[in-house]
Amino acid sequence: MYIGNYLRRRELYTPDQEAFVDYGMEPALRLTYREANQRANRLANFYLSRGIGMQDRVAILARDGIEHLDSFFACGKIGAIHTALNWRLHWRENLEIIRLTRPRVMIISGDYLDDAGQILQQLSGSENPIELLLFTETPGDLGALDFHQVLESNPDEPVAENRVGHETIAALIFTGGTTGLPKAARISHRMIAWNTLNTVIHDIRHEDIYLNVFPLFHTGGLFVYTLPQVIFGGTTILIPRFDPERVLSLIEKEGVTVFAGVPTMYQFMTQAENWEGADLSSLRFCTSGGAPLPVSLVQQYAQEKKIRFKQGFGMTEFGPGIFALAPEDAISKAGSIGRPNFYVEALIKADDGSLLGPDQVGELVLKGPSFCSGYFNNPQATEEAVDEDGYFHTGDLAKYDSEGYFFIVGRKKDMFISGGENIYPPEIEKALYDHSAVHMCAVVGMPHPSWGEAGVACVVKKQGDEVGEMELINFLKDRLAAYKVPKKVVFFHKLPISGAGKVLKRELKDLLSKEEG
Repeated sequence: MYIGNYLRRRELYTPDQEAFVDYGMEPALRLTYREANQRANRLANFYLSRGIGMQDRVAILARDGIEHLDSFFACGKIGAIHTALNWRLHWRENLEIIRLTRPRVMIISGDYLDDAGQILQQLSGSENPIELLLFTETPGDLGALDFHQVLESNPDEPVAENRVGHETIAALIFTGGTTGLPKAARISHRMIAWNTLNTVIHDIRHEDIYLNVFPLFHTGGLFVYTLPQVIFGGTTILIPRFDPERVLSLIEKEGVTVFAGVPTMYQFMTQAENWEGADLSSLRFCTSGGAPLPVSLVQQYAQEKKIRFKQGFGMTEFGPGIFALAPEDAISKAGSIGRPNFYVEALIKADDGSLLGPDQVGELVLKGPSFCSGYFNNPQATEEAVDEDGYFHTGDLAKYDSEGYFFIVGRKKDMFISGGENIYPPEIEKALYDHSAVHMCAVVGMPHPSWGEAGVACVVKKQGDEVGEMELINFLKDRLAAYKVPKKVVFFHKLPISGAGKVLKRELKDLLSKEEG
């Protein structure tokens, strides 16, 4: 379970196998498992030379690239804590996260030099100074060390044995931050190993080539397939950011066998200029998570590209491998997140803590060895998240059917009440995606003088398609109870998307409020 051993073990078994390909560099950097382990050893030895050790935090603010994995594995070797910052946040937000986590070192890419300068200025005179490592051609005047020179100038000998154990914290991964500062989930070596086991039993093979488009500050980027690939000795391809045209071309060029994304990414890929001619025949399957995959999209990929979809559900606090829906269930169980993975126990609880049966909506609660070790420096939030029976309360409203397939009905905070009735946006969004002109959509509840709250459908049309507000409303009236049908449809050129590819409903509500104001 010791993450620091992963690359060492894989170097022992397949030293010359290609481990990582970083397309953020020109030309693309290709590393074998021997080379990847040597880089991690060099960085670990540098950290030790600076007095960094057990449970010290090492931050990184950068787009996806090999430097994330260099630091993650180096931290794993010495018992330090990898702390990846969300590059989508304003520098003031990351400043607060840095104040919370107090890293000893911050690795930063050139495109975030200005952010680093602002942060360091605010921290001047602090009792906990931060050493800066930069990978950029223009290091500026921040007194930083060059990341790549550090790698070249430190020995690649294995570091000495340390006190890292199963419960040692390997990383801090930040939640979405629905209100206030995001919470930092404490990710132990034990949690990562069990999550990996939940993943590899779902058809990962030794020869797989995986293209990662999830941000590496996110549980999806580090832990969906990237870590399992190391254990199995496969190849992981990195790109700095999701680009649908580049993804399609790389799948063909590199012979990618496994790809994972969220529904919005798959929608964007069908709109790319090279979609029609893209050869995706190397793919054994695609995985989708984060939200239900529209049936129309499943059918389009199957008909046009012969793609089989696996679907799943995960979260920061419990790892990305919680539920799985097999390809053969994609149509018959549309909208389902599937059944719990082998080492996950899932139940539905009412507000009073009682257990609910099939088709009853309540809160999804989870128990299992892939749960995190609570929140960093936030014992109150940790205590509130777990009940007396040891179940983690997800905040998701869900139900399961008679065959044990689970369905997310909505977030507790996303649910709204209109005219006394509970409205769950995913149900409406699923119906909207059945319309041929809808490219992307999201439904939010907004204040209404008569109903308390009313649904507003935010829609992006497919290119070349024309559809009006009343056409969509009438379309929904044929599919939903009247009280569920949104009172309004607002058309957008694009929807605000998070770094993980999910629609940011808070920003949508802010945009709608400004429009009404």
